[in-house]
Amino acid sequence: MMSKDGADALSVKQLLSRIRERVSHPATVRELMQALRLPRGERTTLLRRLTQLVKAGELVQVRGNRYGLADRMHLIVGRLVANPRGFGFVTPEPSERSTQDVYVSGGNLGGAMHGDRVTVRVERVASRQEGRIIRVLERAAESLPGRYETDGGGLGYVVAFDPRVTMDLQVPAGADGGAQSGDIVVVRIERWPTPTRNPVGRVVEVLGRLDDPGVDTQLVIRKYDLEDEDDQGAVEEAARLGGRLRPRDRRGRVDLRQTLTVTIDGEAARDFDDALTVERLENGHHWLGVHIADVSHYVRPGSALDTAAYRRATSVYFPERALHMFPASLATGLCSLNPGVDRLAHSCFMEVDVRGRIVRSEMHDTVIHSDHRLTYAKVDAMLTARDDSTRRRYKRVVPLLEMLHVVGRRLQANRTRRGSIEFDLKATRLVLDDAGMVQDIVAADRNVAHRIVEACMLAANETVARTLEASGVTALYRVHDAPDPAKVREFEAFVSSLGHGLAAPADRVRPRHFQQLVRALRGTKAERAVALLMLRTMQKARYETINSGHFGLASKAYTHFTSPIRRYPDLVVHRLLREVRRGAPGPERVEVLADILPEVGRHTSEMERKAEEAERELVHWKKVRFMVDRVGETFSGYVIATTGFGLFVELFEPIVEGLVHISSMADDYYRFDEAQLALMGESTGKRYMVGDEVQVRVVQVDTVRRRIDLGLTEILEADAAPSTSRPRTRRARMPRRDGQPRRRGQR
Repeated sequence: MMSKDGADALSVKQLLSRIRERVSHPATVRELMQALRLPRGERTTLLRRLTQLVKAGELVQVRGNRYGLADRMHLIVGRLVANPRGFGFVTPEPSERSTQDVYVSGGNLGGAMHGDRVTVRVERVASRQEGRIIRVLERAAESLPGRYETDGGGLGYVVAFDPRVTMDLQVPAGADGGAQSGDIVVVRIERWPTPTRNPVGRVVEVLGRLDDPGVDTQLVIRKYDLEDEDDQGAVEEAARLGGRLRPRDRRGRVDLRQTLTVTIDGEAARDFDDALTVERLENGHHWLGVHIADVSHYVRPGSALDTAAYRRATSVYFPERALHMFPASLATGLCSLNPGVDRLAHSCFMEVDVRGRIVRSEMHDTVIHSDHRLTYAKVDAMLTARDDSTRRRYKRVVPLLEMLHVVGRRLQANRTRRGSIEFDLKATRLVLDDAGMVQDIVAADRNVAHRIVEACMLAANETVARTLEASGVTALYRVHDAPDPAKVREFEAFVSSLGHGLAAPADRVRPRHFQQLVRALRGTKAERAVALLMLRTMQKARYETINSGHFGLASKAYTHFTSPIRRYPDLVVHRLLREVRRGAPGPERVEVLADILPEVGRHTSEMERKAEEAERELVHWKKVRFMVDRVGETFSGYVIATTGFGLFVELFEPIVEGLVHISSMADDYYRFDEAQLALMGESTGKRYMVGDEVQVRVVQVDTVRRRIDLGLTEILEADAAPSTSRPRTRRARMPRRDGQPRRRGQR
């Protein structure tokens, strides 16, 4: 008979709670068994639970094989963000009590590399926390891309592509994989670094030369350790599912195949995971149906498809290709809501009143039949331009689209009333040739169709979140915390210099205060720059089992339900929703969910951030390469950020970003005013601040460091003008900055 306090009967969370209550010092397994009153037969189970807690960073295994509480030992678990100059910061995980980054000097990195999940001991607290890394919990990657080189003696080494990896990787004789000096390679790390020696690795892949077509994409994929090929077991499992519905698949489902249904997506979309229906009710309300591809019907927990999807956690979208979470036969076939075929869906129905409030909702397993595959451009042509030929071609769906337009406006108005922050940031689209090179960079405009779909998807996500919360079952929420008051104060200091403000104390600011500021700045030259700074002030959204609401949307409960083809958390939510609808899960299932879902949230949040960084880096790199032939040309743009080492300027057209380094501003000594986020000329009185419109010349494009150097034309032209009485040029004071020559360590 298992004891009441038995380890098997305790979830990881409960075990941690009891250790906090009953154990006052770092303890051995034997001491923990005694303190927790566990029978000898449960030692193996306890060890398994302790291993989970160590991996999660809640416990730390110290000398004498003792386990201690990380927070009571001044230890913090987080990710190391290294700096090219040799030091780093550990960013605490969301579960940590501390939210402040911990500075780690180069001598205290302890063999950790950029991106590693580490435990850091806080050893000093002054104006900032400073510490020492005592353990690497999880390596960011087992292999790295870089440039292969040889030294004067013929010994090989790899210079990492990521400048934040500050040590070269030594390559022993015979481990170069046939690489030539200058080749871009992938090296697998076979011996990790220590405080006194560099890592050692073996070249496992030669990608080619830096400027070869497609090498940029392959480099980014390897840098972020993304899976480039589908798992073979998942491919075979998807193939066995076939491409058509079977009679048993429809059993027990609500049949909606006779209901007029449409999908609305981009021109180039290949997988369609959401469809819409709507009808007007007698009371003036609308019955909105959001139908999401029922991936969970086919992808069962623990299957090859599920395991591979969990590893990836998200699809990654690059300019010329995508890395899909599921094999194409599933993502673009059986689980895609393609027009003209029957498909399984998980449907969320909402009654939307005239003020955009959801007054009633229902969830059903359904069978749908998409009647039309519409694009954003076509819907905009019918609703905004009211193009006669397009409206005649799709005359059957025009009334449905007009009702969706009404519903979308009402839902958006309701979000606005409660304070949801609506950013209208201009996105860009790269026009590529067959070799993947950028031909043009254009604005990706949002139209009425984008807003309709967004409003409907947000409403469905909130409705599902409220349903899960009401069930009392541990679930996965999309949470977005209020911003750090210190960052809010910095933001407030800047916007006050523009004559605006948030009209609230930093520790009591609400979404509506930011919303009102966005509306006040709309149409002004500072609008985009302030919006970008506002985004940097905000916290990062993440997946959590504890629902703390979504600050940006001013929502009390929010989750991700609408994209299970490309996001693993949505698949989890579908499974949870079905469990709840079929009856409350039993105690054992509740404990299992409490055990596994926190780690699912942590992993998927991390993979999402990795995918976003990879997508952003590749787009930036392609923009840099596009500007190689524009050196010497002059463009207009505006200042989007200021630092002690210069101005970041975004060009109006093409939409690219470059740096005006302070060393090129040689007409004066410039000092950085942190409160106004401005560079101020000491003698001339010139002031360059966020939002200012400037003219710049492309001075240099560095494709290796992926940087565009700009110069202010008014200073460059004045400097070049002949004058017999020209005053002596004064060199600007230039603080050290990222991008200075790196310390490479021993080779």
